[in-house]
Amino acid sequence: MPEWEKRFRAPRVGLPDWAEDAPDRSLFVSNATGTYELYAWDRATGSQRRATDRPNGTTDGVLTPDGEWIWWFCDTDGDEFGVWQRQPFRGGADEPAVPGLAPSYPAGLALGRDGTAVVGRSTDDEGSTIHVVRPGSAPVEIYRHRESAGVGDLSHDGTLIAVEHTEHGDAMHSAVRVVRLDGTPVAELDDTKGGTEELGLEVLGFAPLAGDSRLLVAHQRRGRWEPMIWDVATGEESDLALDLPGDVSAEWYPDGSALLVVHSFEARSGLFRFDLATRSLIEIDTPAGSVSGATARPDGTVEYLWSSAQSPSEVRSTTGEVVLDPPGFKAPPSVPVEDAWVEGPGGRIHALVQRPAGDGPFPTLFEIHGGPTWHDSDAFASGPAAWVDHGYAVIRVNYRGSTGYGRAWTDALKHRVGLIELEDIAAVRDWAVASGLADPERLVLAGGSWGGYLTLLGLGTQPDAWALGLAAVPVADYVTAYHDEMEALKAMDRTLLGGTPEEVPDRFRASSPLTYVDAVRAPVYISAGVNDPRCPIRQVENYVDRLAARGARHEVYRYDAGHGSLVVEERIKQVRLELDFAARHLTP
Repeated sequence: MPEWEKRFRAPRVGLPDWAEDAPDRSLFVSNATGTYELYAWDRATGSQRRATDRPNGTTDGVLTPDGEWIWWFCDTDGDEFGVWQRQPFRGGADEPAVPGLAPSYPAGLALGRDGTAVVGRSTDDEGSTIHVVRPGSAPVEIYRHRESAGVGDLSHDGTLIAVEHTEHGDAMHSAVRVVRLDGTPVAELDDTKGGTEELGLEVLGFAPLAGDSRLLVAHQRRGRWEPMIWDVATGEESDLALDLPGDVSAEWYPDGSALLVVHSFEARSGLFRFDLATRSLIEIDTPAGSVSGATARPDGTVEYLWSSAQSPSEVRSTTGEVVLDPPGFKAPPSVPVEDAWVEGPGGRIHALVQRPAGDGPFPTLFEIHGGPTWHDSDAFASGPAAWVDHGYAVIRVNYRGSTGYGRAWTDALKHRVGLIELEDIAAVRDWAVASGLADPERLVLAGGSWGGYLTLLGLGTQPDAWALGLAAVPVADYVTAYHDEMEALKAMDRTLLGGTPEEVPDRFRASSPLTYVDAVRAPVYISAGVNDPRCPIRQVENYVDRLAARGARHEVYRYDAGHGSLVVEERIKQVRLELDFAARHLTP
């Protein structure tokens, strides 16, 4: 078996979630059987069992506070539209968790200690709704709005609900409202000032103590994400003002005495403990790389999921132990990542570079991340590692729109959507060629989701720059995509482009790959999930039909899943098809 396939097939586990009042009961995701599923883990006995078993996998699940039940979201073959199911922690038959609620897209879930559930939903017809479900009672709707909204958290005593909403119409910057279980408002925090300021808020969680009305909230008031504590009963806001560069998030320690701080800066991340009494910030020792999740345990230890571009992920503890060691062989390591800083039209651009053995210039894959509000980091990724194994340099660009470099960088792509990101990618491409790293005749533009969108847009707007394109689950026809996609993404597109396709047709036309499809000269490979609610299949077919009509070199692979696959063999198949397409179409 080649090394690149081993990286996909090697058993791996996610960060375990644990029941707040029964911390020995945990839930985690693993690919141990070849499909990503939920597993129940009794730490007291060491026993583990697979809780879900579906052809296309399951990753969305949560434990009730007492650890007696597992709630998991049941959709149809990755379409993200479905209902919550539940099963006993020790095992047993699944049953509808909320029988009175029709299928929907999920929009947050909070479970109370008395069995109450707060369920967020989204549908194309209804918009966003939130329902309170008490034991033995029918669901009661307490919130409804056409714009995006969702459940943030439920207070420890089950009396207050924190709701993130975008009633002001800016889907990139949420406000926070706290309501009682009957929906009556308690407090409101809106840094957008009714949509006039581009400042967002995010619910991080209520204090883990009975009767405590403090809510941990992330804000952007100083141009980056930072935590603060908001007492919703008194209105008092406690600014933590942590002296750390980059974005900062946090969660409560279980006893409420401190915050576990996650700090992300320039594609790396680390952990700190912030003591609320002394206001002291103490660094928690973690290896260089990226922490993609962390949780503080009741005994004060911290468990975290760590990796680097070179080293596969592990669930570690501040005790020095590996918390979960999946059975089977270990994923082979890859090569470390190097940082490149390139001057671009909107400021310095950060790119991450992995080089194969030997001397350049190399055939080079520009692997463009999705989101767009996301970023590439010094973390293990089997896909880029596969290309390095095949002799390619891999470059990942944190273009304008990426997170982790301040609010101005993330918000910069509005209205000229896609075109701004491609300006940054072009600047890094020019650097890569001029530095001798990249062979200008063998440049591959690739990505999934938003990265797939930028791939198709780049092939059409920069036809002389790219020798090949590989687009997975892309936006290909922006207008059709808007009309077919899930409601929450419609709201995001209205924010990014300033309106609907009918209101701002020129912006949609300028940002749509379909507009430039006849200029595409490079061979293009497209993969798409037939059940994808984010980048629906019809708009992909429109683009493919235009390629076919003029005999352009292209191949299309359609698979029976949604926005990506949770099946390991399917992931391997897709990478193999892309590698083969590149081998056949790139000039040696």
